[in-house]
Amino acid sequence: MADDIKEKLKVVCIEDEPEMIELIRLILGRRNFELIGAVGGRDGLETVRRIKPSLVLLDLMMPDMDGWEVYQQMKADETLRDIPVIVVTAKAQSIDKVLGLHIAKVDDYVTKPFGPQELLASVNKVLGIQE
Repeated sequence: MADDIKEKLKVVCIEDEPEMIELIRLILGRRNFELIGAVGGRDGLETVRRIKPSLVLLDLMMPDMDGWEVYQQMKADETLRDIPVIVVTAKAQSIDKVLGLHIAKVDDYVTKPFGPQELLASVNKVLGIQE
């Protein structure tokens, strides 16, 4: 019963490629998530401050402000620090994954290219949603 009235969870995707935002919107839209795209780190940080989403999907390599800078600014802001972050990046080197998960304490890490199920599994895991 409760599922029928479940409101859409807001997810902000911070990414410098609009095509990737649209792909993620398609994947998550079928699962009742509302995806708000932000192109680039500065716009992304502003969007997160304004919306206070349930989750942030964060690219690392962006020209204006990289993902680690966005992440550090979120963690330094007490109104944003509890929002879970999944890093979605083409940086697939294992050292980056180790740094991301263990040192920076991101909630999860998905490398591009990824399949829809891989992204959904990560989102569900981080948000504690049972499929």
